[in-house]
Amino acid sequence: MQEAVLYAPQQVQELISTGEVVLVDVRDRKDFEAGHLPGAVNMPDIFTYLAETTPEGLKALQDKFAGLFSDYGLDGQKTAIIYEDALHTRYGGSCRGYWILRYLGYPKVGILDGGLNAWKQAGGPLTTQAANPARTTFPVSIRAGLMATYEDVLQALEDRNTRLLDNRDQVEWLAESSSPYGVDFAPRKGRIPGAVWIEWYDFMKVTDGQASFRSKDEILALAASRGLSPDDDIIIYCFKGARAANTYVALSEAGFGRLRIYMGSWNEWSRKPELPIEGGTPKAAAPLLRK
Repeated sequence: MQEAVLYAPQQVQELISTGEVVLVDVRDRKDFEAGHLPGAVNMPDIFTYLAETTPEGLKALQDKFAGLFSDYGLDGQKTAIIYEDALHTRYGGSCRGYWILRYLGYPKVGILDGGLNAWKQAGGPLTTQAANPARTTFPVSIRAGLMATYEDVLQALEDRNTRLLDNRDQVEWLAESSSPYGVDFAPRKGRIPGAVWIEWYDFMKVTDGQASFRSKDEILALAASRGLSPDDDIIIYCFKGARAANTYVALSEAGFGRLRIYMGSWNEWSRKPELPIEGGTPKAAAPLLRK
């Protein structure tokens, strides 16, 4: 049975005291080395990895992360807690780590709610000492129903029974930029035809630099403004599946039960010239709820 997704700093501290937790920091190595949670391991690959959803690409993703998680001692018994700076600062990196572990079938995984910022605000200690976990065998049990391939997305364009949700930044949705990494990082700009748009930031509220997911009612209202309901079959995409994972967590917490992430996202879609894109004037944007 899947445990809680979001863990408050106090709950993470309690887990640390049991010794039955692996803390996974997704930040850049230089940030990790400047200070991290005691006992944490550093895995920036969670944020940086660019996936492809061909059979070969999925196998490469599975092997890559099963190997890394084995190196860091995830044996199926310990709880994995993923964290970044804050939920809104690194394009959903901690949520991407959570989703990858769920896709690989790991039974005990959560996210430090509010990230490192919340940990520090709660008085949690930091260290520069590196952990040295014992390698183990990571238990792989693929949950294929969480993953959408580019072929699944292409099929969704035909049958219209599946809704596509684009949650990239506005400049990407408007086809002004191809990615967060530069205007022309990817070969094409635009949108997947028929997708609706809710910018990923809008699922969160930020107070004094601290982000948290909006309430269930707020998220339901925001989704409904784009014609999305909890019973819909929804594929979420962004540029590489990180912001999509952040939205996946927000929608899951609000009761949406039929969610997939197109992990290849725009990075893969834009590099396949045979796949259709949409330009021109997009549909009306969702109302902004930010404070």
